Amino acid sequence: MGWVSNGVGHLIARYLGKPEAGYHEFTPGRADALAAALKPGDVLLIEGNSHIAGVIKYLTQSTWSHAALYTGPIGDRVAANGEPLTLVEAELGKGVVAVPLSKYGNAHTRICRPVGLSDDDRVRVCNFACERIGFDYDVKNILDLARYLFPLPVPRRFRRHMLALGSGHPTRIICSALIAQAFEYVRYPILPRITRADSEAERAEILEIRHSSLYAPRDFDISPYFQVVKPTIERGFDYKSVAWADLQMADLPVAEAVALVPGGEEATEKTAA
Repeated sequence: MGWVSNGVGHLIARYLGKPEAGYHEFTPGRADALAAALKPGDVLLIEGNSHIAGVIKYLTQSTWSHAALYTGPIGDRVAANGEPLTLVEAELGKGVVAVPLSKYGNAHTRICRPVGLSDDDRVRVCNFACERIGFDYDVKNILDLARYLFPLPVPRRFRRHMLALGSGHPTRIICSALIAQAFEYVRYPILPRITRADSEAERAEILEIRHSSLYAPRDFDISPYFQVVKPTIERGFDYKSVAWADLQMADLPVAEAVALVPGGEEATEKTAA
């Protein structure tokens, strides 16, 4: 029955990976600006528009559903169009793969840069990820994937566990474990050890997500050890150069003045008088 489970798992994975209808990025990016701003070791967060992306964004209460590690050119590996492969990611149904930057060049993204990471450790982080290219994505455990087909309301205290339910391997891939493990390899922190929290439940959650299988894309965004880099600002932003599509006041509809006082129309007339 192994081949049956594997086949069904691939079918579910393909469905979850399909884009949702009617989705539009609120702030699409620019490929050239993204390429100019990225440095090896940067974590690229992606909003995502697939079925699984919507579930992950709900469970993590975040804009980000996916993460990839920018390594720079990986040897002489290139895409079909000749573009260098510069990102390493764990993709649903495929496993750990290398992809070109153009895959996310126009998507809504965020760059998270590890602060103070030494050049040697930066290389080690990138090598750690690159050495895992080709690792399989386990789709045999159907329950790990099928639960994402039913995005039912989930209490906040159980959302992180929903990402980690099941045998673990498929979930670790989804939950940014590859990148978390790469930084753990050089003992670079993602989320800090805390001594104070608003509640025992929040404290317990922070303690839990130290395990790489429970990391989510948003954790790199909220980490105090990763700097948010915005390509538009990095290239030099001049607000006076922005071309505004101004509306002429004459083209705007004129609203009637109404006195906001109790008493209805009669009170309005008295006020106007």
